[in-house]
Amino acid sequence: MPSVKAALSKPFAKLIAKRINKWASHPIETQDKVFQNLIKNAKNTVFGKDHEFSTITSYNDFKNKVPVRDYEALRPYVERIVKGEENILWKGKPIYFAKTSGTTSGAKYIPITKESMPTHVEAARNAILLYINETGNAKFVDGKMIFLQGSPILEEKNGIKLGRLSGIVAHYVPKYLQKNRMPSLETNCIEDWETKVNAIVDETINEDMTVISGIPSWVQMYFEKLIETKGQKVGEIFKNFNLFIFGGVNYEPYRAKFENLIGRKVDSIELYPASEGFFAFQDKQNEKGMLLQLNSGIFYEFIEAEHFFEESPERITIKDVKLGVNYVMIISTTAGLWAYNIGDTVEFTSLSPYRVIVSGRIKHFISAFGEHVIGKEVEQALKEATANTDITVNEFTVAPQINPSKGLPYHEWFIEFENEPNDELKLVQNLEASLQQQNSYYFDLIDGKVLRSLVITRVKKGGFQTYMKSIGKLGGQNKIPRLSNDRTIVDRLNELKLTK
Repeated sequence: MPSVKAALSKPFAKLIAKRINKWASHPIETQDKVFQNLIKNAKNTVFGKDHEFSTITSYNDFKNKVPVRDYEALRPYVERIVKGEENILWKGKPIYFAKTSGTTSGAKYIPITKESMPTHVEAARNAILLYINETGNAKFVDGKMIFLQGSPILEEKNGIKLGRLSGIVAHYVPKYLQKNRMPSLETNCIEDWETKVNAIVDETINEDMTVISGIPSWVQMYFEKLIETKGQKVGEIFKNFNLFIFGGVNYEPYRAKFENLIGRKVDSIELYPASEGFFAFQDKQNEKGMLLQLNSGIFYEFIEAEHFFEESPERITIKDVKLGVNYVMIISTTAGLWAYNIGDTVEFTSLSPYRVIVSGRIKHFISAFGEHVIGKEVEQALKEATANTDITVNEFTVAPQINPSKGLPYHEWFIEFENEPNDELKLVQNLEASLQQQNSYYFDLIDGKVLRSLVITRVKKGGFQTYMKSIGKLGGQNKIPRLSNDRTIVDRLNELKLTK
């Protein structure tokens, strides 16, 4: 017999599905209301006055007065909030800063306000409720659920709490889930990831786990520890485990590995959360893409990725997007982010309702494990590692090795040397030290034994030129990407026997 909680979840799920369908079936009107509300509430802020919000009556007015910005361009406003000033980007003060790894200069402080915080929590809840409404499966609410996340211990800066988003959200788990939720608060607060995973395994291995959630690379490590400890597949250890919730990275490279670790197929729900907002979640098991959250205090704009770096690329709203086009997603939010470029690119898989997939980043990057390593970081690492040496490099590119034949995954650096290193181990150590110092996510993955130290593969002299010629891109403005989130380039290098 289902519990009272499982029984009650079904009518609640039906109610939420109706509410979501109401705004999803009136997308343009929904976004217009969000837009008008944002402008109205921020017109007396410093940002609102600087950009004449009191005169904005249309989207065209907004485009003319508010340029697209990334974090670095918004930083002067954010720094005033960090110092304790009020009414800068949004009315009052934020209640949190989500602290993330900066892509150019130090940490980023992403504001979260009392208006924006509930949307993070509701979207995650609604993803589960729509799953219940679609499948009729609510039995899992009676079992134990684990959410692999950052430590909920928060710091404070001028009266505003700060931490990683997953740690902040941990404070908002609904009461009706708290008894089912694992791991314990004590375990969740462990900073060392390897120690934390071992503690989570000890706590959960004899429990009736029904829902497991987290970034795939971290969950994989948890699964492997479980199997190592118990000598059984995860699906045998947890006979009622039937729902995997994930976000943060593309799941597809992990899918086959996960099905092998679990020993059977399980349903999954994909989420698209970020410090800047909870943008989308999978609303249907058999539909490609995630439902864009149009009623969550976020106003969306889109710029075609191929035109993004032009002087005045066209900015459009959902009304004018097309299927299958790669767009840079621009957001304005109740957290006070205005025409803000989060760096992600998306493609629409459906326009009724509006569903997206995350297609990548507007700049080249590696985030196969959630590390968000960018071109600037690998270039800086190589510059620092070869400084004051005789090493010279003709060309290089970096790619993730997700499924090595043995050992942990790693970043593989394909380098064409002009003057080769006498001590390759020292070069690896110097590259590793610089990259870890620049990127806290990468440091955490190495420190947590999710990744092992990078590996250098030498490319033959002239190898990159031969590769570019083979794809018809030798010369002109064509460049080798400094890094890629897949192995398309490096597989071609190997195929052409251009590596040593």
